[in-house]
Amino acid sequence: MKAIRGAITVDANTRAAITEGTQTLLRVIGERNTLSAEEVVSIFFTLTPDLDAEFPARAARASGWDVPMLDMQEVPVPGSMPRCIRVLLHVQRSGQVRHAYLREARALRPDLETGS
Repeated sequence: MKAIRGAITVDANTRAAITEGTQTLLRVIGERNTLSAEEVVSIFFTLTPDLDAEFPARAARASGWDVPMLDMQEVPVPGSMPRCIRVLLHVQRSGQVRHAYLREARALRPDLETGS
């Protein structure tokens, strides 16, 4: 089993922004890793406390992801990046994985980010 990490920032605390951000993040992770539905075991999402207009898991299900998912609130550390959705996917594979840190979230882990 492997874990794939990622994060994305959104412009606003709206259902549309959270849905778009979640779906973009999962699409990029899926493309970078050529994931098949059978490989994904579970997905954990966290949102910064300033995002509460939508559940990322609902956005993921709306775009076809059908695995166990859990939404959680990120620890509210002073000075942390605002309006950020983070994800941890557990996948059943032995090969290499590619993480995805998009938009302003690239600054969180530049050592893991390799592209768009």
